[in-house]
Amino acid sequence: MHQILHIKEIYKEAFRNWRNIFLKKYFKAFSWFCLALWLVTVYAFVFRISTGFAFD
Repeated sequence: MHQILHIKEIYKEAFRNWRNIFLKKYFKAFSWFCLALWLVTVYAFVFRISTGFAFD
């Protein structure tokens, strides 16, 4: 739980005091997109492991 709160604080600190609103929204959207891609990758890997896929 402490790690999640630490990550949340890092995220909030990264976007604090930004001047250009377009860049702020762009980088926030990009960070959420990267997180979504990472979650899809983890899901696919866990799915392959759970179905017995041979990584040869």
